[in-house]
Parts: sequence; structure tokens; C-alpha cells
Amino acid sequence: MRSIGETALDSGLSVSALRFYDGAGVLVPVRVDPASGYRWYGPEQVEEARLLARLRRTGMPLADIRLVLAGWAGADTDLVRGLLRAHLLRLEQGLSDARTELSTIRALLERRETPMSASTTLPTTTPTPTATRLTLSGPELAAALDAVRFAVGSDPGLPVLGGILFDIEDGALRVVATDRYRLAVARAGAAGHTGPRLQRLVPAPLADAMRALLSEGAPVLLTVDGDRVALETETADRQAAGRCLGHEFPDYRRLVTLPAGRRVLVDVPAVRKALEDGPVRPAEREQDGATGDVSVLRVTDGGALSLGDSGADDPADVGLNRAFLLDALAAGARDQLILELGAPKAPVVIRRPDDEESFSLLMPVRLDA
Repeated sequence: MRSIGETALDSGLSVSALRFYDGAGVLVPVRVDPASGYRWYGPEQVEEARLLARLRRTGMPLADIRLVLAGWAGADTDLVRGLLRAHLLRLEQGLSDARTELSTIRALLERRETPMSASTTLPTTTPTPTATRLTLSGPELAAALDAVRFAVGSDPGLPVLGGILFDIEDGALRVVATDRYRLAVARAGAAGHTGPRLQRLVPAPLADAMRALLSEGAPVLLTVDGDRVALETETADRQAAGRCLGHEFPDYRRLVTLPAGRRVLVDVPAVRKALEDGPVRPAEREQDGATGDVSVLRVTDGGALSLGDSGADDPADVGLNRAFLLDALAAGARDQLILELGAPKAPVVIRRPDDEESFSLLMPVRLDA
């Protein structure tokens, strides 16, 4: 007999997934302890669990998976082969439909970018852009860059996420970074800009070079001239300059508009220690943004934050990539931070108690099967 933990480890399914498939009648354990409710599996069920994990990764419907498992050990494999063939046809049809829809979306995008025909001309001349100069507090800009740097993307297939957005508006510079699974926003006061909103996407290496200039704590001058951006010290003896990325950063304001959640004030050193020493689960899906261990957050009835164990999940539990959460807590740069938890599938927000405009969002990892 194998415990549910051993079966999970050998099959690639999580403990919570095994519980789900037991409840759904797909993979029922050989024995359930009547006193503790603990599940035990037979050796032959490990192979079934591995097969179940493979079928699950293909997205096969649960009803079909049940039939495949039921017919797997039989001498007549026609049913299993038929189910596999039908599912493959569904996937191929779905891919064909997706290609059609994406082609339509691309055509709409091209039409939006070139709304006028080639024969249409504009008699007006384009004015020569003028440089924009802002004076920034060195410590404020350093803190802002430190607060978002951890969220910069590194996927070569998504170069638009490989930089930090400099968003200048209303006497402030907001810096923003995201890698799809986490997003960070921070603010630094700015003086000297009175025109319309101005955005530039600064490559991460250039942003790092700018950060290196900010060790003295003196004011700095930021200059934006077309696609070129430069940061220099007040005495103009040191400068970091370069060209911005030629990509349009996603509208982060839409991404941070979330319904209010439960707010918990946490002691950061205590939470960090609990995360480093506490229970974790292996990540099940790379697309959930977690290729490492997952920590389960739970808010107690008294409004305190605790870590869920490997037992039964609470419907309100939230799973997060542990390394991402530790990075966000470090970037918060406070001994106390506010964790805002909404629905289990909604992003978790990490806020500073003294600065509502500097925060980070972490996408949750699915805990259900």
C-alpha cells in the first residue's frame, strides 16, 4: 500500500488532485482510514495515476478520462483508442479555430494601425519633438526602481516585458514592470514636466545603469528626447543614457483595477521565516507562473495570515509561487506590509502601509485539480 503523498510523488499528481479524483470517482483509493480519512493506494494504481496525469495534461474531459481508465486494463482497446482519437480531433479542430480567430484579430489590429488608405495624405507637417526634462529625488527614484526590478520579464519571446516603463504624468514618475505572473508599480515625485502624459520603455540594463548613479542621494535630471532617455547627476559628472525599447507596454492601469479583498497587516520578517521553513507544494503548471515551490496562504477567522499545510484545502486558500512572494516582500522594503487577498484566483496585492501607490501583484497558482 502507498500513502497519498507517495502516490502523488510517484505519479506527478498533487495530493489535492488525488483527493479531487477520488471525490469524482475517477481514481478511488483502495482503502480509506475510517478514523482519519487518510487515503491508501495499491501499487497498480500508481500506473493509473501516471496515465491520469498524462491525460489531464492533454486537456481531455473528465468523463472521457474515466472511461479510458476503466477500459485501460481490458483486452479490448477499441474504446480507449476511439476516445483518444476523438480527443485528438477535438484538439486539432480547436487549433484550427484558434488560428482563424487569431488571423482575424491580426487583421483588425493592422486595420486599426493603418486606418487610412495609402492615397490619403495629410497636408499638415509633424512638429519636431522637443526634449522633456524632469528633476527627480535620487533616493525616491532609487526606491522606486528597487521596488519593481524583480518583476522585469526575461522571456526572449516577449521583449516588450524586458524593460521598465517610465510613465510621466501629473508631476510624478511611475515605474512599472511585469513578467505576466507578477507586476510591480512604484512612484517618485517629479518636477519640470507640465505637458501631456509621456511614456517610455527603458531596457532593464539601462535602468540598472541608472540605478547605479543613485548612490549619493542627490537630485538627478531625467531627459527624454524622442526615443532616447538619459539620467545624469546634479553636477552632470555622471550619466546613463540609451535608446528606449520600440514596444508598447501593456496598459497596466487596467491590470491593477481589482475588487477589494481581505487586508492583512503582516510582520515581514516573521512571514519570510514562515515561508522559508513552512510547508510547500510542487508547482503543477508552468503556465501558472510557478516552476518552483508553491506556498498556500490562508486568512484565519481572527484575520491573521497563516500557511496552509498539506491537508484539506480551504476554498478561500490562495497558492503563490514561494520565490515570487519572497521577492515581492523584499521589494516592499518595509518591516510591515499589507497583503490584500481577494478571490482564490485573483491576484494577491502587496502594499506598503505608508504608500498606497507603490505595490506589487502576484498571480495565484491553481490549487484545485
